[in-house]
Amino acid sequence: MKCRICSSESKEIFSAKILNKHVIKYYQCPECDLLQTENPFWLNEAYEAAIGITDTGILKRNHLFARRSSAVIASFYNSNKKFLDFAGGYGIFVRMMRDFGYDFYWYDPFAENLFAKGFEYNKQDKILLVTAFECFEHFTDPIAELKKMLDISRNIIFSTRLFNGIPPKPSDWWYYSLDSGQHISFYSTKTLIHLADKFSLHLNSDNKAFHMLSKEKHDNLWFKVIIKLSDLGLTKLFQFGLKSKTGADNEFLSKKNKNN
Repeated sequence: MKCRICSSESKEIFSAKILNKHVIKYYQCPECDLLQTENPFWLNEAYEAAIGITDTGILKRNHLFARRSSAVIASFYNSNKKFLDFAGGYGIFVRMMRDFGYDFYWYDPFAENLFAKGFEYNKQDKILLVTAFECFEHFTDPIAELKKMLDISRNIIFSTRLFNGIPPKPSDWWYYSLDSGQHISFYSTKTLIHLADKFSLHLNSDNKAFHMLSKEKHDNLWFKVIIKLSDLGLTKLFQFGLKSKTGADNEFLSKKNKNN
């Protein structure tokens, strides 16, 4: 089977049962390290609901991503520019970032946005940075999806949990998400380095699950430090001078509804 990222011949390493019914094969690329499932014939079944029924941590993770993104944006970028959440899902993250004061918008053709309606992506807008949380592991074609993001901005903050060299056994790693069947591509640091090199970008990573690709080089130690500070609850240090858009958004949406 060809690697979804570098097209090298991937090697079968194990099988596992997903959705409590399908036994599928997993392949690892010897060149870029990508671990991928066989051709995912089960995705229509897996995506009967956009969010897996066992996903009880969705709000907690969005809060974590919002705190960390706020810290990274404030440290490396102009906080007053426009930003886009790619594959924005229900809009939880965008609503949180707008509540912080960031001018965030969303794009997702596959999920109904519930919390950030009215702040859809306009292709005419100049976007400084794209965020892409909890989607890299879902990609059937990571290169094509990354190209879509890079057409919008060459700065991307994203999440995906990494494995170290040898992929864990299916019984040892919850991130395979066997119950949902939605995770089909898995990455190591080597894989992310390959992606950065392929597109002439710089990589920052906590070497766990939070990463950034950017056109400018940024200090990775500082990247890790500001993530740690945000995890300790010091997010407001990075939001100095920002005004929450909660009230302004309410007024904007009220006027918009009256005019429709």
